[in-house]
Amino acid sequence: MPDYGHPLRFGSFVTPTAAPPQRPVELAVLSEELGYDLVTFQDHPYQPSFLDTWTLISYAAARTERIHLSGNVLNLPLRQPAVLAKSVASLDLLSGGRVALGLGAGGFWDAIEAYGGTRLTPGESIDALDEAIRIIRGVWDTADRSVLAVDGTHHRIHGAKRGPAPAHEVPIWLGAYKPRMLRLIGRAADGWLPSLPYLQPGDLQRGMQVIDEAAVAAGRDPAEVVRLLNVGADATADDLVRLAVEDGVSTFIVMGDDEGGLRRFAGLAGEVRDRVAEARTSAGVQERSRVRGASALARRRPGIRYDDLPAALAERAVEPGDPAYARYTSSYLRGGAPGLVLRPQSVAEVQAAVGVAREHRDLPLGVLSAGHGISGRSLNDGGLVLDVSALDTVEVLDPESGRVRLGPGARWADVARVLAPYGLAVSSGDYGGVGVGGLATAGGIGWFARSHGLTIDHLTAVDLVLADGRAVRTSATEEPDLFWAVRGAGANFGIATSFELTAARVGTIGFAQLAFDASDTASFLEGWGREIEAADRSVTGQVILGARRSGQRIAQAMLVVESDDPETVVERLQPIAGIAPLLQQQVVLTTYDQVMGLFSSDEPQQGRGEPHTHSGLADHLTPALAAEVAGLLDAGTSYFFSVRAVGGAVADVASEATAYAGRSAAFSLSGFGTSARFDDAWERLVPHLSGSYLSFETGTGSPWLERAFPPAHLARLRDLKLRYDPTGLFRDNFFIAPADVAEAAGPAA
Repeated sequence: MPDYGHPLRFGSFVTPTAAPPQRPVELAVLSEELGYDLVTFQDHPYQPSFLDTWTLISYAAARTERIHLSGNVLNLPLRQPAVLAKSVASLDLLSGGRVALGLGAGGFWDAIEAYGGTRLTPGESIDALDEAIRIIRGVWDTADRSVLAVDGTHHRIHGAKRGPAPAHEVPIWLGAYKPRMLRLIGRAADGWLPSLPYLQPGDLQRGMQVIDEAAVAAGRDPAEVVRLLNVGADATADDLVRLAVEDGVSTFIVMGDDEGGLRRFAGLAGEVRDRVAEARTSAGVQERSRVRGASALARRRPGIRYDDLPAALAERAVEPGDPAYARYTSSYLRGGAPGLVLRPQSVAEVQAAVGVAREHRDLPLGVLSAGHGISGRSLNDGGLVLDVSALDTVEVLDPESGRVRLGPGARWADVARVLAPYGLAVSSGDYGGVGVGGLATAGGIGWFARSHGLTIDHLTAVDLVLADGRAVRTSATEEPDLFWAVRGAGANFGIATSFELTAARVGTIGFAQLAFDASDTASFLEGWGREIEAADRSVTGQVILGARRSGQRIAQAMLVVESDDPETVVERLQPIAGIAPLLQQQVVLTTYDQVMGLFSSDEPQQGRGEPHTHSGLADHLTPALAAEVAGLLDAGTSYFFSVRAVGGAVADVASEATAYAGRSAAFSLSGFGTSARFDDAWERLVPHLSGSYLSFETGTGSPWLERAFPPAHLARLRDLKLRYDPTGLFRDNFFIAPADVAEAAGPAA
């Protein structure tokens, strides 16, 4: 039989004994400490001396950090498939993608029937397993919007809602020995998991052949099926090397609960890996961390060297034919169709991913931190996307000083929740589903802008991977020029892998939601601007306007007042509440993490096509500007228009102190439209604006850069781009051309 080139993995096979109940958990922890890749557990629910295997797996997952977990194998006749699918997906999400699903068709039918299961013939049990696999995969397939229905003989499901999707593509391994089960594996499963003591001479080779033939008949590459094997603790290195090289087994799981046996078997791993690697080199067998089927391979995009990726990146990469790909076809507003998504989990892997981007310099490059983003530039069509969501650290380094470290893949709702027990908060946008990376390099206009400034004003250091692959640390004393640039134009200079910030002391706050009759829109905006600018700095908020309904335009306002005294909150809101007829009001005392949690969602993003959003900074809401905004809304060119308060502490920082230059502005305006009519209408606002906030901007090119960065800022940024990214690798998010390119292109560049 062939060597399929799968990476070698080693696992343990633990008995779920209830006497004592902590023993199997201790063996799982020991397995991780010994370097095993996988820990598996027997599943015999009818055994009175056994713990429930699924509960045990869940508990063991919480006690471990790295090792993968699976049943070996789960008794399907006593586990309802749709609920099992949800259980697996839930634990996979909670454990960070460490679950595999080992399934068995049944056996021990007297015991199963005694426990309420239905006795099946061997043929019926295989049919039931086939139906169950279809249901399980259907529940996980959240990209499919059709009704989930499997009208099986043994398992039926009609109209069930799909989801949640697991954190990774959970493999389904089947314990099997007979030809019909083996054919099911070749057709529909991801792995074969027999036990060597149950196999007769020749059974392993014959089983491999049956699986391979069934896979080919189903249009699959036989290497899509991983070959696992439960072996005794007395197996030798020679045995394992032979099974790997001659029979195609790649995962060896040692049976038995003896610590000595686990330690001895773990000691074989290094020798076996070395010898198999040597044999593969001699035979010309290339190791393949993942094997994709013909339909997935057919969806690969031209110009991408998929098969040359570094092993660590290849294992988690997402291609157009992969189940996880649906996550990357939509952002908040824009659709996408990238050719390859890389998902690094460490700084070293980010460096490797940037290396892949350099090798594909002619392709678009998007960087995705966590989720919600207005501009949609994190996705592209046919290019590369670097998804750094796995770098999601939220760490309080010093509670007294407020020093915290955040990964770019953390979401701001999560940051707020972790910091809340310490009485800390970082002003960070107004939507909790936004990722740290994009916002913390662009500016960060949030609920505390007037009292605490922008997110970037709290940065003390940023770790970056540059275009040449170097990992550097930037701060006021380390690469200070780069630190200046990162605070407002960071997407141009590298992939941020870590941020250090000083969080502010924040306790109970007032949160108000007010609805105004803004039918006299220009007058309302003038009043809003006047009262916000006059308000105490503790007051920050935004107002959202849309189309008229039955002649009336309603303005939805949300404001934060940094005070725990109800009378103070009401007093500071009162002038604002009086600017127009108040239709609804709600004011509560709450905490910042609760506010951020209100505006956060894990629902799949549904953006399609090309959005039209524009942004501007205004020093004041002048009568002329208010009239232009009212006209834009009355013309029906914008369906959503927001005015966010800035000013206050934002203006305390000198314009030249950071790449973000719009310090004089008291307001940030953003509008969403659906056509070029909106683009044209926006231009009438531009003479009244003093700058632009590019995170809310879909316009590209020099005019938009020149609105965001004054000439001195832009010249300095071009010089720094020439120093740190002279080839313009990072060019797909408001690209700032290097100085030499800009000079050659002339004033319009």
